[in-house]
Amino acid sequence: MSAIAFRRGSRLTDADCLTDIDTARPEPGAHDLRVAVRAVSVNPVDTKIRAGLVAAPDNVRSLGWDAAGIVEAVGDAVTLFRPGDTVWYAGSFDRSGSNAEYHLVDERIAGHMPESLSFAEAAALPLTALTAWQLLFNRLGVAPERSTAQGSLLVLGGAGGVGSMLIQLARQLTGLMVIATASREESRDWCLSRGAHHVIDHRQPLAVQIGARAVPPITHIAALSHTADHLHELAELIEPQGRLAIIDDHDTLDAVPFKAKSVSLHWEMVFTRPLYRTPDMIAQHHILNEVATLVDTGVLHSTVSRVRYPLDAAQVLEAHRLVEGGGITGKVVVARCREDTERRARGDEQ
Repeated sequence: MSAIAFRRGSRLTDADCLTDIDTARPEPGAHDLRVAVRAVSVNPVDTKIRAGLVAAPDNVRSLGWDAAGIVEAVGDAVTLFRPGDTVWYAGSFDRSGSNAEYHLVDERIAGHMPESLSFAEAAALPLTALTAWQLLFNRLGVAPERSTAQGSLLVLGGAGGVGSMLIQLARQLTGLMVIATASREESRDWCLSRGAHHVIDHRQPLAVQIGARAVPPITHIAALSHTADHLHELAELIEPQGRLAIIDDHDTLDAVPFKAKSVSLHWEMVFTRPLYRTPDMIAQHHILNEVATLVDTGVLHSTVSRVRYPLDAAQVLEAHRLVEGGGITGKVVVARCREDTERRARGDEQ
């Protein structure tokens, strides 16, 4: 089968940064699905691992932690899927990624793909939807009920993949006022189109901008990027006994400014459940199925902003270039062919 290998510590200008290779088709383990991959998206974690900024296990030969495709074979203990099912998933950090013709994923972290989306539209969502859902409902402890949530949610870095999904979830499923940050007109408009009530500029003092608006107290903060640059502002803004959730990487993080207010600090790492095989690992299967239902009923929408094809090293390299360059809204997707960018009729298996 074909796959796309990467070289650790490589730059985009290196000839062997990403290369097309031939390799054996993987054999599914007991709980594995073997998926014929139709589309993938590129996340910042892909570019960081390739560049050597984040370490991945030695057995990881291919990148890619977002995929949509068709189940081609199943392990002997699989009960949730059968061959021919369309699936979407983010995978696990300790296994080779989905930049390949066929890919193995544990059934407990895969979901049934939305019937209303193309493979390309679907591939944009799993990692960011899981991250946003777990951050909002598990880490920040917000109940998915409009009548119970009070206060405001500040989303630091709202125009990226996770922010795009978090804004939608908070606006559609909770009663929180959603305040997103964005620094460009394009990203500001993107956040508003996802459902943000207000958008402020994170290049300017946050407290001044929030103070100029009639908004409920900031009870929850989702810090998605450049958290360290705004840490003292966040400590000033958040309400006593508020909740702060962080996803970006830090060598160190000074949480002392939050002590006086008894603010609870939460980390969200989307791969925790599959990486440590937690007892509730199957929660990701249920989350993805719930998100699929919300997509098919028009509550949530794909955040794909750019699609490239075919699914080969050259096109994935260009996707890395876009993501690594920063300043983009939504997600960058690479599809196997043009047909994978077209929406399927409901009930179609192939």
